[in-house]
Parts: sequence; structure tokens; C-alpha cells
Amino acid sequence: MPQKIIKGFKALVEEANAVVETLSVDEARALIGRDDTVLVDLRDPRELEREGKMPGAFHCPRGMLEFWIDPESPYHKPIFAEDKRFVFFCGGGWRSALAAKAAQEMGLQPVAHIEGGFTAWKKAGAPVEDR
Repeated sequence: MPQKIIKGFKALVEEANAVVETLSVDEARALIGRDDTVLVDLRDPRELEREGKMPGAFHCPRGMLEFWIDPESPYHKPIFAEDKRFVFFCGGGWRSALAAKAAQEMGLQPVAHIEGGFTAWKKAGAPVEDR
């Protein structure tokens, strides 16, 4: 019997966007270099290699996020225990919406994500570094 998906990715992203702060590229650009903010790049390492990266962003592959956030996890990263604002981004804004919602549900705060992700970032002419 074929699978019957009862809630697609569009609905999941829409639900996430309803409860997570969404920043424009210009708003996110103003956060570069701030000591109170961590820009979290959720893209796959191949995407970083191919497209470059946002200056100063911390890379966390999307598949490891929940494990890196949780201090009880053997994979925990101390950066996620810091008293900072966490702004997530991916290639187009879908993964980051879901990631920000998951992080928020875990208790990480404050969190936000960048509308349009790294694609919108590059299109707006925001700074990009080589990997």
C-alpha cells in the first residue's frame, strides 16, 4: 500500500513561520559581527563548498542541530549554551524555519531565521566568504 502523507512540507514550513521570528536579509545583515548573536548555517557542507558562506556564521548541519543543542547529548556544542540570539539560515528558508521551530520548542531562545536563506542573501549582494 502506498504511503499517504497527511501533512506536507509546505504546511510544516507555514506552521513554523507562524511561530518563529523571520528576519529579512537586511535585518540579518545588521547582525553580522554582533557579540550577542550567532548566525547558524544549516546547509550541507557541499553547499558551503559550492556557494561560500556568510561571514562569521557558525556551521551546524541540519541533521545534527537537536543533538548539538541538547546539553544531555554526547554531541552537544557549547555555543548553544551561550546567552545569545540564534539566527538560523539554510539555502532557501525552509530548513531554517523548521530548525528554528525545533530549537524554540527545545527551549533555545531567542531564535529567528532568515527569509529566503542564503540564496536571498547572495541575491541581495550581502557579503559572502569562500569556504
